[in-house]
Order: sequence, then C-alpha cells, then structure tokens
Amino acid sequence: MDKGPAKVAQKAPTLYFIIAFKLLKGALLLLIGLGVYSLIDNDVGEEFQKLLQFLHQDPEKKFFTRLARDLNDITPRSLKWIGMGTILYSLFSIVEGIGLILRVSWAGWLAIAESAFFIPIEVYELVHRFSWTVTVILGLNVLIVTYLVRNKDRLFRH
Repeated sequence: MDKGPAKVAQKAPTLYFIIAFKLLKGALLLLIGLGVYSLIDNDVGEEFQKLLQFLHQDPEKKFFTRLARDLNDITPRSLKWIGMGTILYSLFSIVEGIGLILRVSWAGWLAIAESAFFIPIEVYELVHRFSWTVTVILGLNVLIVTYLVRNKDRLFRH
C-alpha cells in the first residue's frame, strides 16, 4: 500500500546557519577542552606568560597580572574537570549538529532546549552587567528557539 511520495527535506537556510553554528561551536570547544587537558601537567602561569609573549602583550598590565595570579591557583584536578566538561559539552554540540543535518526530531527538540536553557542566564547576566557579547548571544538564542519552534513540523522527520 503506497502512502504517497516520501517527505523531501525542504531547503532551510536558517537551519543551515544553526547547523553551522552548532558544529563550529562543538569543534572550537573540543579544541579548547583538549588544550585544557594538555595543560594538566604544566605550570599554567608559565604557559600564560608564553601566550602573552606570543601575542605581543605586556604581561605587566593590571588585567594580565591579576589573571596570572588567578591561573596559578588552578589545580591539575580542576584542569581535568574543566577539560572533561568542555569536551563533553563539545560532543553534545557536535551530536546536536549532526542530528540537525539528518533532520531528526530529537535534534530539533535538543537545540530548542539547549538554546532556551541559556536565555534566563543571559538575561540575568545582562541585568547585572551589560555586555554586547552577551546581548548578541541572547539574540541568537532567542532567534534559534523561535525559528525551530515555529518550523519544527516543516523541518524535521517524525
């Protein structure tokens, strides 16, 4: 018994942008997490000084001296947890992006839930300390949630 033509995935440039965003975020976080792991047996303060030299920054600036002091307080155990958490979150974003590529409904709901989860946190942050970066991220998350909720039936297989 023929049920008619198979549902063909429609073009969705906004969805492609969301997919690229999720995959790029996942790749960057994976690299950061691996970088943090590589610092576990190193002197973090010394590595920070090397980074500042590489970037041609003055290590005597107040901001950098305060940051270097804080970095010296980080333990190898803390680095391990930070690295592991970052890598797990990166894999979450990569799986989410792949699910969106395949247009499976669980990935759409996952993207909606993840983006919606951060909205109150970003609003809280903006209320206490305004930042253009947080404003842009908040705007992106609101757009992602709105777009996916409005178009979930059209975009994803059920």
